[in-house]
Parts: sequence; structure tokens; C-alpha cells
Amino acid sequence: MIKTIRTPDARFTALPDYTFAANYADIEGMRMHYVDQGPRDAEPILMLHGEPSWSYLYRHMIPPVADAGLRAIAPDLIGFGKSDKPVRRVDYTYARHVSWMHQFIEALDLSNITLFCQDWGSLIGLRVAAENPDRFARIVLANGGLPDGSQQMPRVFHIWRAFSKWSPWFPIGRIIQSGTVAELSGDIVAAYDAPFPSARYKAGARQFPRLVPCSPDDPAAPANRAAWQVFGDWEKPFLTSFSNRDPITRGADKVFVKHVPGARDQAHTTIKNAGHFLQEEKGPELARVIIDFVEANPID
Repeated sequence: MIKTIRTPDARFTALPDYTFAANYADIEGMRMHYVDQGPRDAEPILMLHGEPSWSYLYRHMIPPVADAGLRAIAPDLIGFGKSDKPVRRVDYTYARHVSWMHQFIEALDLSNITLFCQDWGSLIGLRVAAENPDRFARIVLANGGLPDGSQQMPRVFHIWRAFSKWSPWFPIGRIIQSGTVAELSGDIVAAYDAPFPSARYKAGARQFPRLVPCSPDDPAAPANRAAWQVFGDWEKPFLTSFSNRDPITRGADKVFVKHVPGARDQAHTTIKNAGHFLQEEKGPELARVIIDFVEANPID
């Protein structure tokens, strides 16, 4: 039995531009929160956040996607946002996060999914898509990847990994600020802090960097290599939309464009003047990328 805690609802009142109704799915006895906007019978756009953000990151993308007649779904990963949070770091594993997302998709019975994923949202989302391709129609990858231990990780990532492990101070909002080009207002920084009222709530955020496969013998490496093989034959539409000022994932888009058949002849985009958390800085622009991509690649 995984011991969990739940962020008090009062922490989420009056957050800037985040007025969405709360929805919850039961995942192995844990409450998983998600935003669900737009027609329920429309094609779902599954927006997966990464580390250490939550669905607040998508607040400027959800409305235009829903207004375009699509169903915008933005879950909070277990351990983040309004979702329940296991208190022990050892309860967070890569395999469990993939399994929890599988279960979430099955709980909502989603099909013809367009996946939009960034950061850890891509490590989880790309695995889920590769392992359950019949549920996915399209993929948009932004500032993310699928490391299998064979890639050389940039120095800035190793610094970040050491910080997450050893630093006694782990300010979530300021970490988000460090991954943006624009200066965020104090109330936005506070909104990113909202799910984490104390260190006890940050086990997942602390653990995620240690779960990235950095060596070929990592426990997640074989499954990620298998996913790469799937994407080597992936004919469904695959789009990249990376920012130009992200020191962590810069250049990874080219690897996918070359490797994935479905990425050929797509209108790959570069988002200018944005850092790692490009959804925070360029949300409406990214929403337009998704909408145009769906319209240009209708389901047969």
C-alpha cells in the first residue's frame, strides 16, 4: 500500500487564469486530478506536463484548444498538482508512472488521442504511446525526449540532478522561473508552488530527475529502447515544436524528425524566445500549432 498525502484544496483558490473545474480518476486507490474542457465526443488532446510543473502550465493552451472544438485534457501526474502524492521517494518509479498513465487513459476510455508532451511528459507519454499505439492518432513533442541511457546528457542536466538530490532548498516556483526566458510575476510563481506546501509534498518532484535513464543498465533502458524501435516504424503524424532557448533538450527534435517516418513532411516549428517551459511563455502559439496540426492531418 502506497502512503499518500493530498494538498488542501484551499491552496488552489484564486490562482491566476486557472478557473477550470476539477475532475478526478481513481488510479490504484489514488486520486488523479485532470482538467477536461471542450466537447466530450471530440478528439482528445492529451497534454502531459513534466518536472516539477503541473496542469497549471497548460492554462493558456486549454481554452483555445477547446474553443477549436477539440477536447483538451490535462492531468496532474501522481505526485503533482491536485493529484495525490506518495510521501516516499522510492514509491516513484518510471515504470509506475507509465502504468498510472496507461490506467488513466483506460479509465477515460480515450481513443484517437493527439498527445502533446514536454519534459517528463514526453518520457511518460512517448512510452505510453509506443506501448499502446492503437489509442493514439498523432503526437506533438515539445522540449522533450526519450532517453534510453545511450545518449550523452548535457552538463546542465547533471547539475540539475545533483541539485534535486542534495539541495536542502527546493523552491518549485523559482525552478520554473529558471526555465523561462520571461520574468514571471510573483503570483504565477506562487501558483506553481501551490501544490507543495512543505517538503513532505515534494517527494515526486525530488525523485523525477533520478529516474531519467542515464546509463544503458538503467532499469527503464530496455523499455525505452523498445519504444524507440516502435517509433522507427511509426507512420502516424508526428510533429516537433521545440523552443530555441532550452539548454536541456536543444537538438533532440532533429533526432525524432530523422527517426520517425510519421515526422517526414510535417510542418515542424521552432518557438522563438522561450525557455524550457515553453507552454508558460508561448501557450497560445503552441495551441495554434496543435490545432493546425490536427486540421492538416485528419483521421482517415
